[in-house]
Amino acid sequence: MNYCTISPSRKTIPGSCSAWVASALFVLSLSLSAVGATWADDSPIRAMPPSVASSSDWTVEPAPETLLTTPLRRMIDEGVQPARFEAVTGLEFTESVAPPVVEIFEPYSWQVVPDGLLYPNYLAGVREPRMGIQLFHEKELGSLWDGSIGLRQGLIRYGTTDPLWPEGWQLDVEAAAFPRLTADEYGDMISCDYRYGTALTHRRGRLETKLAFYHLSSHLADEYRYVIPWRPRINYSRFALVLGGAFYPWESVRVYGEAGYGVYTDGGNEPWEFQFGVDYSSVNPTGFRGAPFLAVNGYLREEVDFGGNFVLQAGWQWRGATGRLARFGLHYLNGKSVQYQFFDEYEEQIGLGFWYDF
Repeated sequence: MNYCTISPSRKTIPGSCSAWVASALFVLSLSLSAVGATWADDSPIRAMPPSVASSSDWTVEPAPETLLTTPLRRMIDEGVQPARFEAVTGLEFTESVAPPVVEIFEPYSWQVVPDGLLYPNYLAGVREPRMGIQLFHEKELGSLWDGSIGLRQGLIRYGTTDPLWPEGWQLDVEAAAFPRLTADEYGDMISCDYRYGTALTHRRGRLETKLAFYHLSSHLADEYRYVIPWRPRINYSRFALVLGGAFYPWESVRVYGEAGYGVYTDGGNEPWEFQFGVDYSSVNPTGFRGAPFLAVNGYLREEVDFGGNFVLQAGWQWRGATGRLARFGLHYLNGKSVQYQFFDEYEEQIGLGFWYDF
């Protein structure tokens, strides 16, 4: 008996199209990352993006050991001349006719529960810890809600203090639940996956890396088992180690890839998984008007013969002064289900979504 068939009439489709698209993305991301690694900024701690500010009548020439606070940094970036500088040592202000360039350097410091992430969530990653909801139609299943309730937060950082573009080392924790409900008057829960973990992340210049550990388990909802009692729950569970990297060839473009290995697996899943993609998203505050975004993600898993799924999201985003990000837009998924009670079933999701990253 195939315990992963959602309904008697449902067909399992390999989803080879999504696997080919995901494989092409993987090759592209690895190539850009390899080339990009040679572009990585070799200077000391640098504010980015970008560490350049202009003014019509003044310049700032900080000494190597100068510590600039975040408010002062923002005033400089916005071209506003501060009123008082007595409390900041090592600064010299000179008159200038041509707009000058300001280089801002900041030494590392220890911070507890810092603002910002050194390795942000993948925008189109459907199993990233965030607050979000997708309403979509699937031709076999009808209209559904796929939600995410969670976050990723830094616990401790040794690095710079800029919440928009911090550098250094940081220890993060994450936790999230991913429920699926029917989009009808009943709102029955079909299944829910749970994930928690921790990650050691690093950023310098344009390059980001992470070493992470997570646990994921999948559960069939009681309401669904009541409606379809012949469907038994599978014990899909894994503990996995992940190594990931990301690179910014341009200020608003991020290319990433990661490999995960399940040190413990159960319920039909197998050890290896690969994830990669490209995000186009402004890293600067957008204000009320917002800015466009585009995100593509490919996810390959060993238990489905290294097939997987392809995700495309596009729409409008709003980023705050501390880096928090709200997005609204189109959502498209083609490939294997990301509700792991049905991990070898094919789905094609077309709908809308809202996502919020802390």
